[in-house]
Amino acid sequence: MSEWHNYSSREELDRALAEHIAQRLREDIDRHGSASLAVSGGNTPKNMFALLSRCELDWSRVWLTLVDERWVPPADKDSNERLVRENLLQQAASRAHFVSLKSEHNSATLGLAEVTARLADLPLPFSAVILGMGGDGHTASWFPLASNLAQLLDRDNPELLGASDPVTAPHQRITLTLAAVLQSRDIAIHITGEDKRTVLEQAGDRDYPIAAILQQQHIPATIWWAP
Repeated sequence: MSEWHNYSSREELDRALAEHIAQRLREDIDRHGSASLAVSGGNTPKNMFALLSRCELDWSRVWLTLVDERWVPPADKDSNERLVRENLLQQAASRAHFVSLKSEHNSATLGLAEVTARLADLPLPFSAVILGMGGDGHTASWFPLASNLAQLLDRDNPELLGASDPVTAPHQRITLTLAAVLQSRDIAIHITGEDKRTVLEQAGDRDYPIAAILQQQHIPATIWWAP
């Protein structure tokens, strides 16, 4: 069973999670000389990103990428890369090495090879992966109605990335596979609100994609929640 970290406010949650991630990065820098972090988009992590960006550590030894990305230009308002550049790659964290999941190809499928090659620069396993979750139980871009969901959630999939058509949300996506996310020393699920808590608590019974993280025993996932 995943361990819950419950906080009375989002501000308290953001501070605690930012420090937790910073400590994971520091530990890997000390032990291995480098660290890597994969983060998710959306509104939930914005303030946490700002706090993390000011944490003291050797950011020049940190490689940062996204868990998933919408196939839109990096300047687009829906771009996760834009969100990360504006909120996390600031302050001390501006020295981190960012690996984009977007190429100039017309589709995520066509861009897979180029973007996968970029990930060779990342020191793996990840020091930490931060996941969010939608109200439909999706995490990363593992959407319930995606035609290739089974492939994305295959723990034996040799690919780090896959393309995804969410069906129920706009934009084609590129996403880390479950196999890639499990190449991590720490997985944190970052959610807020009673509705998402209920979804997460029912995820296994309803076979939501997030259950693939909750039910695996390879890397214990922690859940970080506030109302």
